[in-house]
Amino acid sequence: MAATSKQSPGSDREELEALRRQLIELQRVSSLGVLAGSVCHELNNALTPILSYAKLGLRNPDPDFRRRAFEKILEGAQRAAAIAGGVLGLARPQADRRSPTDLVRLAEEVLLLTGKDLQKHRVHVEFLAEGRPHARINPAQIQQVLLNLIINARQAMPQGGTLRLRVGLDPSGRMAELSVADTGIGIAPEDLRRIFEPFFTTKTGPDDTGLGGTGLGLPVCRDIVEAHHGRLRAESRPGQGSTFTLRLPACPAPVERGAA
Repeated sequence: MAATSKQSPGSDREELEALRRQLIELQRVSSLGVLAGSVCHELNNALTPILSYAKLGLRNPDPDFRRRAFEKILEGAQRAAAIAGGVLGLARPQADRRSPTDLVRLAEEVLLLTGKDLQKHRVHVEFLAEGRPHARINPAQIQQVLLNLIINARQAMPQGGTLRLRVGLDPSGRMAELSVADTGIGIAPEDLRRIFEPFFTTKTGPDDTGLGGTGLGLPVCRDIVEAHHGRLRAESRPGQGSTFTLRLPACPAPVERGAA
């Protein structure tokens, strides 16, 4: 009689967890690929005035002019550092370390990375921050979710449109909310019920970045959010647009060192 082997439930769970991590990694790399050209352009825009004002400062002996030149150089360097820091935060694989995070700042960092890409595709951004809600999260993972939602919104508006990003609290004050709304093509009701199913996609082919839908983006986003004890929901009206709302348990802002 041939011997058979059975995997233990623990082994199955380990394999599923390893697959989940691989899918998160795949989505992260894919999102960075979409933005690569725009991020390089943003870095170039930040570095150009640094070089220009450095040359002018070397040529002009006037102290006041040099001080203004140094201020412009510092401004450009800070912008370049913010862009590079945002890319590194997404590009570097991270352990699941969670800490109280300012969600407004997190959203601003994602908009900094996506701004040029949205502008290129004639998408106007409206950003509304209601207070400074915090949540205990892995910042890189929630940035990844928000980045994916913004890219999806842009792809839903092939002729351009308006993207509205809101950060605030729900009426109870216990849940922080980040919502991404677009004025795009919308999602049919029969598709809306399935958009969080693995491998289901409403995208018919690649966009101008050469990337189409794999059907993994939204399921991975939901998986990340639920691992943070949150919820991701979608609303849509065909021909009018869609809204994706990410809800996370709110937490107090950390007390700064030295504060009374």
